[in-house]
Amino acid sequence: MPDKPAAEVAITAETVRELIDSQAVEAIPNAASQPLAKAAEGWDNELWRLGSRLAVRLPRRALAAPLILHEQAALPAIAERLVTTGVRVPAPVFAGRPAECFPWHWSVVPWLEGVRALDTDRAARSSWAESLAHAVSALHETAPQGHPVNPVRGVPLIERALAVDERFEMLREAGRLPRALLDPAAAAWRAGLEAPAWARPPVWIHGDLHPGNLVIRDGALAAIIDFGDVTAGDPAYDLAVAWLAFDAYGRTQFRAATRGRYDDATWTRAAAWAAAFAVLLLARSDDDPDYAALGRDALEQVMRR
Repeated sequence: MPDKPAAEVAITAETVRELIDSQAVEAIPNAASQPLAKAAEGWDNELWRLGSRLAVRLPRRALAAPLILHEQAALPAIAERLVTTGVRVPAPVFAGRPAECFPWHWSVVPWLEGVRALDTDRAARSSWAESLAHAVSALHETAPQGHPVNPVRGVPLIERALAVDERFEMLREAGRLPRALLDPAAAAWRAGLEAPAWARPPVWIHGDLHPGNLVIRDGALAAIIDFGDVTAGDPAYDLAVAWLAFDAYGRTQFRAATRGRYDDATWTRAAAWAAAFAVLLLARSDDDPDYAALGRDALEQVMRR
């Protein structure tokens, strides 16, 4: 069965053009004359390329509509912190409003050239593991009160225990994966549950940090994208990328580049979150073979933790 939710509004080139022409032409010179083409469609948003340097990001369902506001509020400061790392984020250059032709807030963002890390060889990613570590460390600053709240990202693992255990059981019953792969991942999840919880103030976290949201250009990490789930909490949630993106060597490079910032308990919880994300992908990616493959790949990496 398809897992991707259906769009709740029809976003056409005419819709996007009307939004730009009615709201953005004064803020963005030549916006009205730039070519427009659909570039991507995810679970929550569509991305339309505007000329060669910009893109328009629009939610495709009501559940995702607040996430655009979270990006608009959080990304400018995050982008400023990451400047010194050389890694870019899509901080909005224009914040659009609802209109008669479209019911939700939307953004114009920079077009960040490159390819998804998901489409590159896992072994080759070690070359930018240090870069990602520096960017994540710059992101993980204490968040202020009033930060965007996400009920399932960066929370104590115990709050997700029931849902994750159900996914493990569903995959066992389906019989599509060997127990030799599932059992070590379940053990990693249990170890995370038993590890000390994050006891410090919540830090900013990306909330969906995986190879599909990392942009690679000329073999280097160029950008981190899709901050719709940006929130604050336990940094272990983001550190799960060590198993989602890298092989054992890349993980070693990534962890070493964080220079002891995170304790052993945090890395144990990070491996647990990687296992949880892997089983989520395997349970919900029937119509996306790239992410189903990432889920299985991540389980194999967790097994070698």
